[in-house]
Amino acid sequence: MELKKEIVDRVNQLEEKFSLVGQSLDSYLDGLLLSNYLTYWDYIQVDTLLTLQNPKTDFPDEKIFIMYHQITELYFKLSLHEMEQIGNNGKIIQPNGHDLGWKEKLEVNYFTERITRINRYFESLTKSFEIMVDGMEKEQFLRYRMALLPASGFQSAQYRKIEICATDFFNLVDKDVRPSLLGKNPTIEEMFQNIYWNKGATELSTGKKTLTLNQFEKKYGAEFIELAKEYQSKNMWAKYKSLSESDQKNPKLINALKELDVNININWPLMHYKSAVRYLQQNTEDIAATGGTNWQKYLPPRFQKRIFYPEIWSEQEHEDWGKGWVETNVFRENR
Repeated sequence: MELKKEIVDRVNQLEEKFSLVGQSLDSYLDGLLLSNYLTYWDYIQVDTLLTLQNPKTDFPDEKIFIMYHQITELYFKLSLHEMEQIGNNGKIIQPNGHDLGWKEKLEVNYFTERITRINRYFESLTKSFEIMVDGMEKEQFLRYRMALLPASGFQSAQYRKIEICATDFFNLVDKDVRPSLLGKNPTIEEMFQNIYWNKGATELSTGKKTLTLNQFEKKYGAEFIELAKEYQSKNMWAKYKSLSESDQKNPKLINALKELDVNININWPLMHYKSAVRYLQQNTEDIAATGGTNWQKYLPPRFQKRIFYPEIWSEQEHEDWGKGWVETNVFRENR
């Protein structure tokens, strides 16, 4: 039987590909003949995935708590995947050194589409957070949460990495410390000592670092600092500033960056705040979070004033940061 020209062309391309790395096409063809057909469950590793839920108690709703947080971490990984592509200008290099064809210079449409993807991920998370707000029995949660000490969602390293990749590291410094660092060109290490999230993991009574924060810094502190150094010149704001003046004025890109700022710095933390109000606030007496984190002061954006892209927001928008969301979604529902 005579092979089609298209098949012959592909075989020749494969032979060239493998010869460049000192491999024999014949061996790979033998492997292809011997290999089994791929199945969905093997490709997605469904059986393994479904074994990763290991509750610490017998309360049924704890499984909901675990699975939703695992879903959250997968969305975070998707977001970091997009940020890595933006940081590297969309350039993908194969192991054999071949360039898959992306340009060295970041293109505005590519940038906008990747930011839009991240917005979709966070919008999906925010819309699904009712699973946490209303999808568990309050009595069960208040019981099994005591078996989770001192673990806390505060310790999500991927969320911190998203923040680091999203903006100039200076914007993650505690808002009360930022003025003292202006004009001083502080190092990443100096800024990390004053990172905003430290205030969210201090003991309510003493103001000391909680075990939750000490564990977190010990495991990830050095990794965060190295990531911040790597992304100094390729975080999302740095990539935006690397564009031409005309591209920086692109309305779709500006809108996408604003949505990213709102999704990560307003909508996402305030959904957590809404959940905390639902489960941890009892009349005038508040219950501490599992890690002892100061959620009342840490979660509301109006206290943190954490803004990734302050230059693209007006002074009034800075002043009202997160205020409308709280009034609409939290206070009104709890009157």
